[in-house]
Amino acid sequence: MPEIPTTMRQLRTLVTEAGTVELSIAEVPTPTAGPGHVLIRVEAAPINPSDMGLLLAMGDAADLVAGGTADEPTVTIPLSPGAIAATAARLGQSMAAGNEGGGTVVAVGDGVDASLVGRVVGFFGGESYSQYRAVPAAMCLPMPDGVTAAQAASCVVNPFTALSMVENMRLDGFTALVHTAAASNLGQMLNRICLAEDVPLVNIVRRPEQADLLRAQGAVHVCDSSAPAFAEDLTAALVETGATLAFDATGGGTLAGQILTCMEAAAVRRSSSGAYSRYGSDVFKQVYIYGGLDRSPTVLNRTFGFSWSVSGWLLTPFLGRIGAEGMARLGQRVTSEITTTFASHYTDEVSLAGMLAPDAVRSWARQATGQKYLVRPQG
Repeated sequence: MPEIPTTMRQLRTLVTEAGTVELSIAEVPTPTAGPGHVLIRVEAAPINPSDMGLLLAMGDAADLVAGGTADEPTVTIPLSPGAIAATAARLGQSMAAGNEGGGTVVAVGDGVDASLVGRVVGFFGGESYSQYRAVPAAMCLPMPDGVTAAQAASCVVNPFTALSMVENMRLDGFTALVHTAAASNLGQMLNRICLAEDVPLVNIVRRPEQADLLRAQGAVHVCDSSAPAFAEDLTAALVETGATLAFDATGGGTLAGQILTCMEAAAVRRSSSGAYSRYGSDVFKQVYIYGGLDRSPTVLNRTFGFSWSVSGWLLTPFLGRIGAEGMARLGQRVTSEITTTFASHYTDEVSLAGMLAPDAVRSWARQATGQKYLVRPQG
């Protein structure tokens, strides 16, 4: 194994008293593998929507100011009064970022199987935009022989989220799903899972080419929210599938309310009684908001009766719900299908310094469906 350096490069994010968030690259001590931990040489780490809050502190990358040098770049972004208030608890704290990554184990601490040294693993637990990362061994997924760090890098956030949506559906007695931003890496994984397990899935996308992409992958129900007939198309898909549970990645705007309205219309069409009630149908409809691609207010035009709920959904509390045994079961499936069901596709690769190039920041901050960055910390 290569010699482990005493220091390493790491991306940092800092909310300042001047009302800005500053991104920079620092030289920091290389961590060591304590008891129960492994030390990973990080070779790949994705930029996920879930990384945006820590990285940008709700700042708008369109307003960034670049500084520093090519090797030591900085990016400064002004924060709105609302963002300043929301991030007050982290004022003045320089923080590392990056939820997950992939790399090679280079050292293990006491109590950890030494055979892990030299293995490619995926890991979760933060600070992945670093050249090295020490994490508890339990937070790693050792990969099968031949799997690369890039293939392992996105082994937790999207795969576990997609699997947990189906798990949540079954635990709460639903039988079908609706998913928005469905052409994303996560959405494509969910489509593959649902096809394999015969789970009816209604995919909502925002552009015709995204609908074509999913249909080419076997998706049965795809609704384009930009189409004039979106509401009717969605209602028809809900009538056919009976889906009354949705996971919404957008969060803001009117989409959550549109889904509930179409669910109610589908419930009425599917009803055998034909009886009218001013309170709406008694079919319960649930929309979970699990992302924030749209930061505008969530608008609900109340045209869907009274039997409904809109609430937030986060992966980590759900994993706590299924417990260690359930997490291990999901992890085994992810590692065995990391190059098929759970394969991720990247449109751009950047070094730590390249991640802070102004055009790159503006690009990855848009969180555009079909565009995903992979950071190569060793580059």
